[in-house]
Amino acid sequence: MPDNKPSIVTVPKMNYIAVRGKGDPNNENGEYKDSIGLLYAIAFTLKMSYKGSHKIDGYFEYVVPPLEGFWWQEGSDTIDYANKNGFNFISLIRLPDFVTKADFDWAVQEATSKKKTDFSNVEFLTYDEGVCIQCMHVGSYDDEPNTVARMHEYMKANGYALDITNVRYHHEIYLSDPRKCTVEKLKTVVRHPIRKV
Repeated sequence: MPDNKPSIVTVPKMNYIAVRGKGDPNNENGEYKDSIGLLYAIAFTLKMSYKGSHKIDGYFEYVVPPLEGFWWQEGSDTIDYANKNGFNFISLIRLPDFVTKADFDWAVQEATSKKKTDFSNVEFLTYDEGVCIQCMHVGSYDDEPNTVARMHEYMKANGYALDITNVRYHHEIYLSDPRKCTVEKLKTVVRHPIRKV
């Protein structure tokens, strides 16, 4: 986890529970809010699997990792925070390394039958993020451009260029629950893909 100064990291390949969608994340009836419920249902089905008949090889009790999000807007390598309706996103929760695609498929089936909910939009996503710049942002999500500007200054000073593409995204990791803490104290890791110039 970064501190509040930009740093350059190489992020290894990881597996995630993922749900794709579009629209303003603040919309109470929007796709983003729905995606979070779907993610946590699968995450907790996997976490609590040891109490049932499905045994995962190498399982150990763990804390469900924080919610994450990839964000982009069509035809742009920046984020326009004033145009939230134009957002595309992939909501994510990282999976422990011992959870396989077969375990994930079992969890989707299990959650579907227990919760009587459609989980067909939930996918097992393997993502290799590679070289990135990241920084801890404290405060409102709408104030992120200030943190991003510092990240990009540091990136350029160290011989890198921004590499946001249609497969490399603006990435946020949410370390605070906005329902349980004030806006000024929200902690979010902001991460951008970069490449050596």
